[in-house]
Amino acid sequence: MSRVCEICGKGQIVGNHVTTRGRAKRLKGVGTKVTGITRRTFKPNLQNVRVTLPNGTNKTMRVCTQCLRCDAVVKRIARKPFQFKAAPAAAK
Repeated sequence: MSRVCEICGKGQIVGNHVTTRGRAKRLKGVGTKVTGITRRTFKPNLQNVRVTLPNGTNKTMRVCTQCLRCDAVVKRIARKPFQFKAAPAAAK
């Protein structure tokens, strides 16, 4: 389960790599010919991301970039944002 998104389940798929040869007809050639077809794999773009789960715990997950872009996960907050101290009451 190493090459699978833990959110959407996207994994690697198999396709063809088509090799062509020749000059296109629109460029005054005789046309391109297919000289070879080999199998290849298309792998998802997975990123290791620290994620905050709904129960409040943090976990490292392998998530595809589409899930990161559509906000399917909540990234871990490293530290609380900077906050100003409350101003002391003005003494008279």
